[in-house]
Amino acid sequence: MRKLFIFILIVLAVYLVWRWRRSDVAALDRGQTLVFDRLWVDHLPTSETDPAQVFAAVTEQPIGIFQRASMWSGAWELFRYQAPGDGQIVLLYPQSGAKERAGYRATRCQEKGFDFCLELSGASRGTRRYYSQKGWEIGAARTPAELETRVETLLHHAR
Repeated sequence: MRKLFIFILIVLAVYLVWRWRRSDVAALDRGQTLVFDRLWVDHLPTSETDPAQVFAAVTEQPIGIFQRASMWSGAWELFRYQAPGDGQIVLLYPQSGAKERAGYRATRCQEKGFDFCLELSGASRGTRRYYSQKGWEIGAARTPAELETRVETLLHHAR
């Protein structure tokens, strides 16, 4: 009887440790599968002159873009990045040589007609809050020019 009791205690302890570790992994998931290979905007433009903030990072080449543009005017900056998978992204801006670490958290949401929300903190470019929709996946982009073309195409269809 005592051996059975010890066996049950061991099984219970293993189960509790497994659940505890699983909940830690869930707590650490900052939405990495949502952040990358997807177009993010701060809002959908309401007119041809309303500028939108755009963020995108693709995994094929690890490159990304911050863009602020209306239909008539805009500015963008490309970056390279490293994503260690801990809710952090290290951004390197080749033009200036600047490097910074930003935090991210992407979740499913139902805000402003969007399906996904992204909080980006610590980046000196872009804005803090972005949104995305189903169907805004970017796919593989092998060059910065290809990334820019895909972003422009998705933005054009979103308007």
